[in-house]
Amino acid sequence: MSGGDGTGTVHAVTGGKSTRAELTVRRAMRADRPEVVALCRAALGWRAGGLDEAFFSWKHDENPAGASPMWIAEDDGRPVGVRVFLRWRFRRPDGTPLRAVRAVDTATHPDAQGRGVFTRLTLGALPELRDDGVGAVFNTPNDQSRPGYLKMGWNVVGRVPVAVRPVGAGSLPRLAGARTAADKWSEEVDVGVPAIEAFADDDEVDLLLRRCVPRGLATDRDAAHLRWRYRFGPLHYRVLPVGDRLSDGCCVVRFRRRGDALEATVAETLLPDPRTGTAPLLAAARAAGADYLIAARGPSTPRSFVPVPRLGPVLTWRPVARAGTPRLRDLGLALGDVELF
Repeated sequence: MSGGDGTGTVHAVTGGKSTRAELTVRRAMRADRPEVVALCRAALGWRAGGLDEAFFSWKHDENPAGASPMWIAEDDGRPVGVRVFLRWRFRRPDGTPLRAVRAVDTATHPDAQGRGVFTRLTLGALPELRDDGVGAVFNTPNDQSRPGYLKMGWNVVGRVPVAVRPVGAGSLPRLAGARTAADKWSEEVDVGVPAIEAFADDDEVDLLLRRCVPRGLATDRDAAHLRWRYRFGPLHYRVLPVGDRLSDGCCVVRFRRRGDALEATVAETLLPDPRTGTAPLLAAARAAGADYLIAARGPSTPRSFVPVPRLGPVLTWRPVARAGTPRLRDLGLALGDVELF
């Protein structure tokens, strides 16, 4: 089981009625994985042999930043809730690291709904995350869940700025109507090359990253991170080189349905010269039949992209071992850092 050795504190919490058994919250052990999977099947509708279990394992077991810490809520020894935090590494402009986690997966058994399981799990994890040296928790909750996070001490950093590039005039009506949730899984395309192949040469990746120094507090990228982040097969990320060598620059994209539109999500723009990104991105989007491209707005975003207010996800932040919440303008984020996965 990823997320701990089971030596964490056990927190006792009571249910809302005296007739209910006491809930306990504890850090998960490796041996808990089968029960966690069973809980997710009951709460989230996972199917045996489906993609969700492999997706969960990729995120939480294979991350080079470390296995994800998890907490379980139990009712008389039976797991009724789970909360998982994905490890993440940021690097400050002065080169110093910031250890963080991203609040991602959570599940509550239908029999335990209304007992505050999610809140108890989330708040119960914070002291141990602090003891682990985690500086902050971040995530991008939707409009329905954000108020709950704010009540637990999360702060709104702001809406991540994004920019779009329509592929053609005929795509504008579909772009205008693409304000609904996107599909979880990507469309399979054959543009570019797989990430595991593109990022195989550590020296070439290192040279690329030295030529693409981000501004502000940014994800601490290296070859291991890029290979892991973009290799999960069913997400179909593709790397588009802009020159003869990877160090000349590249973009990472995936294609997924959003309403009636096919969206090309630009997860990374690792471009020493932003002017080089437009042609390969447009060529890939046209080849895949996409209606538009969308990217986080920043110094490396191709200049042909147009800013769109109020379209990006809202980023929230909870200080843990490090005080303070960054300002949005002090962050250097790509969509690959904040998109839901």
